[in-house]
Amino acid sequence: MKKSSLLSVVMMIVFGGFVFLFQEVAGQGPMGFSVVLKKDRLEISFATKKVADFVFADPKILRPYFSNLLLPSGFKVTRNHPPIAATDAIDHDTMHPGIWLAFGDISGTDFWRNKGRIEHLKFVEEPKAGMDLIVFATESRLLTEAGKEICKMRNNIQMRARPSGYLLVWDAILKSDDADFSFGDQEEMGFGARVATALTEKASGVITSSVGLKSAKATWGKAASWCDYSSTKESKEGITLMASHLNFRESWWHNRDYGVFVANPFGRSAMKQGAKSLHTVKKGESFRIVFGAMLHEGVGYDAAKEFKYFSKNIK
Repeated sequence: MKKSSLLSVVMMIVFGGFVFLFQEVAGQGPMGFSVVLKKDRLEISFATKKVADFVFADPKILRPYFSNLLLPSGFKVTRNHPPIAATDAIDHDTMHPGIWLAFGDISGTDFWRNKGRIEHLKFVEEPKAGMDLIVFATESRLLTEAGKEICKMRNNIQMRARPSGYLLVWDAILKSDDADFSFGDQEEMGFGARVATALTEKASGVITSSVGLKSAKATWGKAASWCDYSSTKESKEGITLMASHLNFRESWWHNRDYGVFVANPFGRSAMKQGAKSLHTVKKGESFRIVFGAMLHEGVGYDAAKEFKYFSKNIK
């Protein structure tokens, strides 16, 4: 073999009972996704570069979340967590950790403001990492402030490498075999992200929706399949949050110029879109809700095209 030839090597790494396969090209290091399990989080990397932490146990933030998400270039696309006072606004540090799924009212308990706890129980599918995809699934239980279980939640998570960055899919199923439970009507419900300080509208970023509206003010409370919060620079760093067409209802958007944006299918009255909503899930029935977050950069990024890809691959 000539010295200039690329040597492909397959490495087998045992983790949590699974064997992960990584391809290594001589001179470039491991390619594809990898994961390290810590006592409170998963550390996710791609081609040896850190991508994100998935935190499932935190004494202050009582629900699972992703934090410190990075693009392939190394640009951190979410606000520093915890926020750095000299760089970031430090508001809502225990509510806006990066990317999250949370609910301000389930059967009267507030899981957005960390009053109730979404307690991690186990990995029902341990992390499996490959060349362009990492998948895992967790089981949690939703507890009131008094410790009573409302329901259980299974989170099916995948992250996929895409030409413009990484696509994160959060597919949640909630169920109780003991009693009915209900989703209330608040602004603070659903799938949210807090973008990096440099990307906020207060800095120079812009929010654009799938229906062509621009700015946090114009998109707030309006229905859309997706909203994108990104830089106005040619480098186009940003996040597109997406609500699946399989969800029980369209999402309205709780968007702010300081960097938070949320896809919310629950807060009809709170979002000024009609009568107060109360969505009840009957005992023994399952409630599924699916969202995506495309972490992107680069000239030519097309949020509408990425939403089509996301929708096509959700079953």
